[in-house]
Amino acid sequence: MESERETRPGTRADTGPKAPAGTRQDTPPGTPGTPGTRGTQRKAPIGRPRGFDADEALERAMRVFWEQGYEGAGLTDLTRAMGITRTSMYAAFGNKEELFHKALRRYSEGPASYVLRALAEPTARRVAEAFLGGAVRATTQPDRPTGCLGVQASLAAGDPGRAVRDALADWRNEGTARLRERFTRARDEGDLPADADPATLARFLMTVGNGIAVQAASGASREELRLVADTALSTWPS
Repeated sequence: MESERETRPGTRADTGPKAPAGTRQDTPPGTPGTPGTRGTQRKAPIGRPRGFDADEALERAMRVFWEQGYEGAGLTDLTRAMGITRTSMYAAFGNKEELFHKALRRYSEGPASYVLRALAEPTARRVAEAFLGGAVRATTQPDRPTGCLGVQASLAAGDPGRAVRDALADWRNEGTARLRERFTRARDEGDLPADADPATLARFLMTVGNGIAVQAASGASREELRLVADTALSTWPS
């Protein structure tokens, strides 16, 4: 971890008590301490950031990625929002890509947790309603960025962001797969017609959900997007 103490140009940082001139230090050569191994003060363990709330810093990083996308979020933007230095960011979260993966996990467990709640609904129709309703609410929160981090972060990802773009595609495809599995069970239980295609229904919901996110980021209101969700649900098989 980097030292957070600053020294004035031309001066040396206080390294702890000094032995009187002409005497030997109590600390033998090679003992961890200040540069040159003189003095008795030990260095703080490397890689243990302190002085900031890691949970709050990750929340702020998530919002930066959410607003600016992966490539649009520069290290200066991230560290300024997190209130820490780059060295502290690397020590606590790894590099930018590793930080993004942690932010995406936080997003999945927070703003996007409506997906898992929707899957637990008792009927396929209720799953679809909860999924699209959750997408509308999550992408239009007044105190949060609009749109979806999983969509926004990948829109302008070029070659440098290919790994993140692929990870986001996997993230969205995982959601589609879970919906497909849920609708397959619904069909097997007679909750959906025998000729219903679970894969198509899952892809349909994910496509509408992603479209809602893009429209929210473009300024569409919550009420307008609710009407979009209602229209999509009007075609649901019964």
